[in-house]
Amino acid sequence: MDYLSAMRVFVRVVERENMSAAARDLGIGQPSVSERIDRLETHLHTQLLLRNTRRVSITPAGQLFYERCKVAIEAAEQALTSLDGPTSISGNLKIAAPHGLGEVAVSPIVQRLRALHPRLTVELILNDRMVDPVTEGVDISLRLGTVGDGSFTARKLGHIRRYLVASPAYLQRHGEPTTPEELARHAFLRVGGLFNDGRITLIAKNSRHITVPVETAVVVSHWRPLHRLLLDGGGIGVLQEIVCIDAISAGSLTPVLQDFSVPGFDLHALYSPRKPIAHHVRAMLDLLDETFPPQQA
Repeated sequence: MDYLSAMRVFVRVVERENMSAAARDLGIGQPSVSERIDRLETHLHTQLLLRNTRRVSITPAGQLFYERCKVAIEAAEQALTSLDGPTSISGNLKIAAPHGLGEVAVSPIVQRLRALHPRLTVELILNDRMVDPVTEGVDISLRLGTVGDGSFTARKLGHIRRYLVASPAYLQRHGEPTTPEELARHAFLRVGGLFNDGRITLIAKNSRHITVPVETAVVVSHWRPLHRLLLDGGGIGVLQEIVCIDAISAGSLTPVLQDFSVPGFDLHALYSPRKPIAHHVRAMLDLLDETFPPQQA
């Protein structure tokens, strides 16, 4: 049995507390995960995990073995990368990112990374929830807004602006609001999870925050249908700069209430605190730093 591979499987199961989730992270079948844990326990003559239908928990012996496994795996990774210079990067890089950012901004960065390092395999996972890189099996997690606490390193990459926009056709039909309060008489379009309380906060040029009510007309689950609805004149809504700047430049979307701004999101890259940083992770972080230079909110 490949004990190092089995130890990696065991560590992922412990961190995910679920064999099926660990199997998805590792790209193998759940029966293979269960088999490797069984073989480890047989080899060690001790029970490492307690299993039930929904989750697994660790035994005292398993906790000690988990801590030793983490040290051994880290040492093995450092040994493997010590002879693999940054000009010959290979292996697998797994990145998690929010939908809009991942589709529009991160995909081209992945292409640049692959052009520089063609032996590198990249997996880009798009979702809008918080992804902990240490416990969920990714190398880098890109997150917007507050990242909270965790056993990861958070590097601020920059700030993602947002715009309140509508199509020229919509504004011609319904008139353009001249004050934040006038938004209440317009159809407001939004992505689920944002502006759920029926209110929007704007920042005036003097930095004063003002919160006003909005009337939701349509709620969507993804930014693309929101973008389409806004282009088609369905109402007024908020989009990240990265997904609407081309439409604004082309004149198909128009910023509304330009004396005010919508609070944006800080962008962070989360990754394992292990030192040294693996070459493939550092290469991606360098490209992210180039793409999202720090800027003021």
